[in-house]
Amino acid sequence: MADYSVQKGALKLKGIGELSAGKKKKKKNKESKERMEQILTNQAKEEENNQGYVDKRTPAQMAFDKMQEKRQMERILNKASKTHKRRVEDFNRHLDTLTEHYDIPKVSWTK
Repeated sequence: MADYSVQKGALKLKGIGELSAGKKKKKKNKESKERMEQILTNQAKEEENNQGYVDKRTPAQMAFDKMQEKRQMERILNKASKTHKRRVEDFNRHLDTLTEHYDIPKVSWTK
């Protein structure tokens, strides 16, 4: 059997113990003020960009997107109208109409 070496003693964690007796430095307010100013300027730029947005799609593309949304809503309403019991009944009816070609063949000749 292989010999494993085991280290005995307490765990040594970073920042805890004799070495971390010094105090942590506080962050300066100057950095946080600069960050806030950058955030505000970025938000102002985004608002300007959003106001100047022009739709560059062709009328055919807009009609296509509109019809896609309409069909999507119809599918959602169709699925929401059926209960689980009704879906199971429809599925079973569909399986009954399939040919026996899809059945699992018998493997054992003894039974």
